[in-house]
Amino acid sequence: MNLHTSHELPTAWHRVGTRINLQDGAVFVRTEGDLSTGVPLLLLHGFPTSCHDYVRVWGRLAARHPVVTLDFLGFGASDKPVSFSYSLLEQADIVLQVAARLGLREVHLVAHDMGTSVATELCARRERGLLPLHLRSLTLSNGSILLDLAHLTLAQKILRRPVLGELFARISTYTVFQHTLRSLLGDPDLIDHAELLQMWELMTRADGKARLPKISLYLEERQRFEGRWVGALRRLEGVPTLILWGAKDPVAVLAIGEQLGKLIPGARLRILSELGHYPQLEDPGAFAGELLTFLGEI
Repeated sequence: MNLHTSHELPTAWHRVGTRINLQDGAVFVRTEGDLSTGVPLLLLHGFPTSCHDYVRVWGRLAARHPVVTLDFLGFGASDKPVSFSYSLLEQADIVLQVAARLGLREVHLVAHDMGTSVATELCARRERGLLPLHLRSLTLSNGSILLDLAHLTLAQKILRRPVLGELFARISTYTVFQHTLRSLLGDPDLIDHAELLQMWELMTRADGKARLPKISLYLEERQRFEGRWVGALRRLEGVPTLILWGAKDPVAVLAIGEQLGKLIPGARLRILSELGHYPQLEDPGAFAGELLTFLGEI
């Protein structure tokens, strides 16, 4: 496995991980536990942040299961190449390349925000017999998979517009970012200034702001591949599924979670009534508790 040394990685969280060289760039990966025993949890993060979103639940999960996470290309401590398309289909390829490098054969897949769309692409490949991983379970949290029901932020709407999006990305500031992120929470004070500043620094490192307009095109893919992705969820047999939703999310609103709970066969819906878009950061005990209870029952 071709690895980068970790001394240049930006935070304590990253310095206990590593970067794996893939064809399209180096991807940050963090693992804990013996991946050869038990079934690992594979955690997928959202836009525009990184796998650092799982920092507050990591210890709770790792105490019970091996755990793996990664920064998608264009995010966090992974490379942010100019020429990469940032398609969700290619991000799914990245996940599978990392899984292959780590020797993973089966996983409990846990996904948040944009990561839920990558997860649905993996489900679509499973349905077609093209997924090299066995999905032991699926957990989806606060993602706008059903885009027609989502209430996009102003920033998301602007970033989707070709010229205006590039200008907005260049001139965006931490003040705007902080205001937007706090507006997504059940309580604006549930994530402190230090956490928000770290999110901003990880997003903007390595010219990350310049990649945001291209990355934001994943919203168009949610529409283009709706039949493929939502169809795969409707036909998702044999994979225990948890819908774990912060009810006060103003973007990936509760109606999305409720609809997913109805359309996925046998899915369990657990509502975190006081939390918003980042339940794993807002109340890590509640998030990890619901997830671990679900995993213990399947």
